[in-house]
Amino acid sequence: VVKAFEMEIIPAERIVAQIGGTLILTCNTTGCASPSFSWRTQMDSPLGGKVNNHRTYSTLTMDPISIVNAHSYLCTVICDGRGKKEKSVKVELYSFPSDPIIEISSPVVAGKPATVTCKIPDVYPSDHLEVLLKKDEHILHEKYFLEDDSTNTETKTVTYTFHPKAEDNGKEITCVARLPIADMDFEPKERTSSQKLNANFGPQNTVIIASPGNSSMEGDSLNLTCVTRSNPPAQIVWSKYLAEESIQHLIKNNVLSIPRVHFNDSGRYICEVINLVTNKTEKATVDIIIQGAPVITKLSIEPSTTVQEGENVSIQCSAESNPPPKIILRRKSDTADRGTYSARSILLPSVMFQNGGDYECVAENKYGNSKSEITLNVKYGPKNTMITVFPTAALKEGETVTMKCTSSGNPAPVISWKKKKATGESEKISKNATITIQNLKSQDLGLYECEASNQFGKEEKAVKLYVQARLEEPDQMIPLIIAFSSVAAVAVPAVAILIYVSRQAKINGSYSLVKALRLKV
Repeated sequence: VVKAFEMEIIPAERIVAQIGGTLILTCNTTGCASPSFSWRTQMDSPLGGKVNNHRTYSTLTMDPISIVNAHSYLCTVICDGRGKKEKSVKVELYSFPSDPIIEISSPVVAGKPATVTCKIPDVYPSDHLEVLLKKDEHILHEKYFLEDDSTNTETKTVTYTFHPKAEDNGKEITCVARLPIADMDFEPKERTSSQKLNANFGPQNTVIIASPGNSSMEGDSLNLTCVTRSNPPAQIVWSKYLAEESIQHLIKNNVLSIPRVHFNDSGRYICEVINLVTNKTEKATVDIIIQGAPVITKLSIEPSTTVQEGENVSIQCSAESNPPPKIILRRKSDTADRGTYSARSILLPSVMFQNGGDYECVAENKYGNSKSEITLNVKYGPKNTMITVFPTAALKEGETVTMKCTSSGNPAPVISWKKKKATGESEKISKNATITIQNLKSQDLGLYECEASNQFGKEEKAVKLYVQARLEEPDQMIPLIIAFSSVAAVAVPAVAILIYVSRQAKINGSYSLVKALRLKV
């Protein structure tokens, strides 16, 4: 049985191909042992491909497919003795090879214009192209290229400018490109690309959170946290207002931590946040109050705790607390306060030795009190030097007399005794404060001098011993008196002692001590 001469083209009738791909058209025959093949376009344009003839079929290979292949291709087969046959196939082209490319101008700053560019590479036919720009699900922009007359593949670009907001940060900018050609069957007809929006903004809504609170007790811990909204994260600088509107810079951190607060930590703190991209700065402040019992910060004596009598002295006490303390500054031995609550000092012009002693500062408020002491040491020369004679009752020859010299001074005075000789010279007889004359005799009579001295001066006192004889008549006694005259170094006149003497009596050479009189100076 002889087969009929037939032919076919594979693929048949209509082909949709993507530019840049590969297309092979095959022309098959049956019923012809030695067919002759030829290929041409309907417009007799170049084939734009390579022909390979085999015994019973022929192929036209287009690799890569280009715009010149947009034709109807005709395959002609001639079979000797059996005739000629022709069939055609239409090649329709498109190009939609890759997803869009998104470019966003940088940096994106909230409130300032930002540009989004979407590029659709090598598209054809572009007059069917549709492009959408979206922010999340919100459509920003649409563009249709209906009147585009491109005859080859082109990269199409869509540009849109918008003003991002702070809340846009992290949202997706999406470019949707569609190439809907109704009578062409290819996939995909839609391509998308997305990019997260990095919207720089802030700082804004800056606040300071104080933990445990704006008012703390001394010794507690305090954490100040600076909270702000900013992209990128803002630099944070802490500072504190000082006196005279000066500022003390503290740390660069979002948390300022004070483990144990003190009264001087009270004040206004500033959190300054800086966004280096947006070039914006914002500040927040908080007033911190530290409360607690008083702490005495200073208790001093000027010019020194040890002074010489006559110097000007100032005693000062300072304390800090919140609420402010009531301060009492006084000498401990005084019964009344020296200084009111508001006074913090005691002034002692031309200080006297009586002002020396322990001084106490008491500071108190509703949370408690604090005390501190300091000692004022006043140096002065000997004062109130005094001689005391024992016994004060009548003495007799051969008995014992004790004379004691006392004096006050700072440092304590050194006591020494001298006795006037008949020649008028003084003889040192003792370095003790007390001298004792035992077995009293006539040669013990005379002027005794007591000297009290230290590095700030000296003071002298004197006592004179007088003796009177007794009368010849044994039953008549003249009062014999030891008279003591106190003589100061500055020639204080002697105190006269009244002595009753009988002028008619005859005096014998013997004597007797009848009475001793005690004098204090």
